[in-house]
This record gives sequence, C-alpha cells and structure tokens, in this order.
Amino acid sequence: MASMASVSRILHKDPRHMPSMDYTGRATACLVPPSGGQPLIMVFDHAKIYRVNWIAAADPTGALSFPRGGERILNAAITASGQSILVQSRSKCFGRCSSKAPSGMSQYERIVELLTTLFPVWVILGTIIGIYKPSAVTWLQTDLFTVGLGFLMLSMGLTLTFEDFRRCMRNPWTVGVGFLAQYMVKPLLGFFISMSLKLSAPLATGLILVSCCPGGQASNVATYISKGNVALSVSTIGAIIMTPLLTKFLAGQLVPVDAAGLAISTFQVVLLPTIIGVLAHEYFPKFTERIITLTPLIGVILTTLLCASPVNWASCRSLEDPRCTTHIPVAVLHAAAFALGYWVSKFSSFGESTSRTISIECGMQSSALGFLLAQKHFTNPLVAVPSAVSVVCMALGGSALAVFWRNVPIPLNDKDDFKE
Repeated sequence: MASMASVSRILHKDPRHMPSMDYTGRATACLVPPSGGQPLIMVFDHAKIYRVNWIAAADPTGALSFPRGGERILNAAITASGQSILVQSRSKCFGRCSSKAPSGMSQYERIVELLTTLFPVWVILGTIIGIYKPSAVTWLQTDLFTVGLGFLMLSMGLTLTFEDFRRCMRNPWTVGVGFLAQYMVKPLLGFFISMSLKLSAPLATGLILVSCCPGGQASNVATYISKGNVALSVSTIGAIIMTPLLTKFLAGQLVPVDAAGLAISTFQVVLLPTIIGVLAHEYFPKFTERIITLTPLIGVILTTLLCASPVNWASCRSLEDPRCTTHIPVAVLHAAAFALGYWVSKFSSFGESTSRTISIECGMQSSALGFLLAQKHFTNPLVAVPSAVSVVCMALGGSALAVFWRNVPIPLNDKDDFKE
C-alpha cells in the first residue's frame, strides 16, 4: 500500500467538483490507494475552504502522513485512482472506509446553491419592486435597515475563522495589495470621477463616501460564486478606520464630515457583527455547522432587500429633482473598480483566484453601508443618492461578473498566493 498521492493546487468552491465528500457538517473523503487494497476514510469535523500544496503518503498501516503536519488539513486535492478528491477540514482522524461513503450534495444543498447563484435575478426583481411597488419596501426604514445590514455582516463573520486572520498575517503582500485596491484605488476613482464630471458638492460627497466603504457579504457571496478566495474578505475590518478617514480627507473640503460619527456607526454595523460571527464560528462550531451552508443565501436575500429600499428612495428623489441622477458616474465607478482591481492583481503576479477576489472586493463595496451613513451623518439628503444608485450597480455588476467567472474554470495549476 505504500504509495504517493500528489496534492494538486486547486481552488474551486463549487461543491459539484467534490464527488467524494459530504460538503456540510461532518465531512468524509474516501481515498482508494492506486495500488489497490482497502480504501481509507478520512473524517473531518468542520468544513472550511483553504488551499495548500502538500504531499500525502499512504503507509503500510493505512495512515496518511503530511510532511507539514499539524492538526489542520487545508483544502488538499488528493489524486488517487485517477480522481481528484477535495479534502477540507479543521481537525482530522483516520480509519478504514465503510462500505458506504457519502458523495455529492443533498437535494437541499443543490436548491440552496441554485438560489444563491441566481443572485443577479433576485437583485433585478428587488430593483423592479423598489421602483414600481414602493409600498412593499417602505417598511424597511432606517432602524430596520440598520438591523438588516448588521445581520448581513454577521452572516459574513460566520464564514470567517481565526485561521483566516492568521493566514492573512502570514501573507502581508497578498493582503496588502487587496487592502490598497479596496481602500486606495476605488476611493481615488470616486474622487476623480466626481471632480471630472463636476458633480455638485452633495453628490460628489456621496460618490466619494460609497467609494470609501468596505466590501461586505454581497462581495463574499460573489467571491463564493466566482470561486475566489473568501479569506481575503478580512480586509473589511479596516473599514472602521479607513472609511471615516478617507471620507474626511477626500470630501472634507466639499461638506462637513463627522469622522467620529462615521467611525462609531461603522463599528456598530460592520465590525461588531463581524466579530460576533467570527467568535460564533470559532467557539460554537456545532451551531454554525447547521447554518453555514445557508449564509450565502441569507446574504443574497438581505442584499436584495437592502437594494430595494434605497432604489425606492432614489427613484422618488430623481422624480423630485432630475439633477440628482448619478447613474453614469456610479456605473463608471464600479466598472473601473472591477477592472483595475483585477489587473492590479495580475500585474502583481497573483493567480487567477486571488485576482478575481480582489476585483470583486474592489468593485463591490457595501453601498448599503454608504446609504446608511449618508442618511445618519449628512444633513443634505442628496449625499445618499449615489449610494442608493450604487446598491443596484454594485449588486448587478458584481453578481453578473461572479456568475460569468463561475463558468470560467480556474486552472489546476493556478498560482497559490497564500502561504499556509
């Protein structure tokens, strides 16, 4: 039975590409040695997507050894008997394979995945409802909007672990480029677009504000769909400092900016729910296992609702004052951010997966957060208009791009930009 099974570097989060594991809850993977004999079973208590480049060896006793050792196995694709088996785990144990190894996804999981990948459709429906049936979303006022946004960030936190943060600390260059793309490229884009098009002070401030907002669960969902690297989403926690400071620096000459108020609201709506989600994931794994497969769908539902309400508000403002229309500046902002985020990553010699993730994190800022901050901390209501328009542009553009990328396979030899 002594044989070597090469571990190829792959990055696809599509569970359909995992024929030999139960994707939810307690996961198992069955490995049949190429030389024949009894198959091995590997049992994992906690599924989490990561990527490594390890070599696994099956010894005569039937155990698998990993040269880098440790308690955690991170996304190893083991080639055996002509099949690639994706292995993902927090803790591991080994033993003999039972006669029935779980495979594929359940019908429930397939339905959840289908509903999640229809993200663009739900956003379009939410937009139509917001415009033509405003009474259906007027109940989502500021307080409920804040709660909904908090739950959205909580669901994002549930997808992150302490290990994500540790991995990011071990990869400062990769994370740093993503951080700069999100908090430098797009804010500067927002500033230059608003100045070039000579927007009024309130509209320019609103465009700058939304360009300074972090990514959110919507970008996480898009990253999930596009088979990107969700671990890079930890840059969201920088919002508590970067969003107020950048808004103050870039828009402070246009209108008064309450940086302290922006920081407090960002902490309450973004950082606190995210921290609670991460802690819940770490210390209550059994609870999170039950809902973790639903978090992308929850993100889609909440994003759709949080799109419909600002769209309704913005459409009413546009009817009152046609000058407040900002569709073209906002569309240009998002299109340029998606493109620059991707090519900045490519020029930094990153792999396809990382480039996709940085592109989405750069182009899909939390417009709902921008809308909330504009309503709470700026006296001129026009400051909120760009965020309201951005909600739709961001969600439609990002989800469409994610679905497109989902159908463009990532090469099996894609560069691994994360050191494990």
